[in-house]
Amino acid sequence: MFRPRVIPVLLLKNQGLVKTIGFAKPRYIGDPINAVRIFNDLKADELVFLDILATKERRLISLEFVKNVGEEANMPFAVGGGIRSISDIRKIVGAGAEKVVINSYAAENPQFIAEASNAFGSSTIVVCIDVKKKTFGKVQTWTMNGSKQTGYSPLDFALMMEDKGAGEIILQSIEKDGTMNGYDIELISNITTKLTIPVVALGGAGTIDDLKQAFFKGKANGLAAGSLFVYHGPKRGVLINYPEKRELQF
Repeated sequence: MFRPRVIPVLLLKNQGLVKTIGFAKPRYIGDPINAVRIFNDLKADELVFLDILATKERRLISLEFVKNVGEEANMPFAVGGGIRSISDIRKIVGAGAEKVVINSYAAENPQFIAEASNAFGSSTIVVCIDVKKKTFGKVQTWTMNGSKQTGYSPLDFALMMEDKGAGEIILQSIEKDGTMNGYDIELISNITTKLTIPVVALGGAGTIDDLKQAFFKGKANGLAAGSLFVYHGPKRGVLINYPEKRELQF
């Protein structure tokens, strides 16, 4: 039976692992390399690391960090943060990552996605689309860690990224981030039903049932989460965790 990929998305700030709510108030969780070791033992499908300060600080995610993850991880992993050139991607892939995640620069220079896909193959290029409502309720895509509007609707931007050669989309609800009260299923299904490339749902997962909802109702190809895999219990005690395979038999 087909099972979607279940993917922890881990946020980095100053080389530490953090978790946000609504892209705000990052809370320190622990050492990211230690988290990789735990996810190895728990047999996670794959990992995504996103440096939340890299773009604003006009730098690339640490290549030393990427190399350290590559030496430790038993599963495929992707990284994002500050990517703006073919050279950046070459360095990251050379350091051990299977995929790169591009957000802000994809909106700033959509043609870069075509160039990157041509250079490395579409399977290497992931575009992360961050979504939230404007003041008057219109849904927009945002960059710069949710602080800058792109002017694109989620669907228009997703279709353009597919057309440019992106191999995968991570679709993230900013308003759902860290809430653990379920994905935005309407948003997810609106994109998955229009695209032919894989769409990974992110933002809001708090239970296994939330994952199932995103798969069966949202038609997501991948199910990603942050809080679900770093917190335990109603008081959100820090505990790196991952579902057992029997829990993921959808």
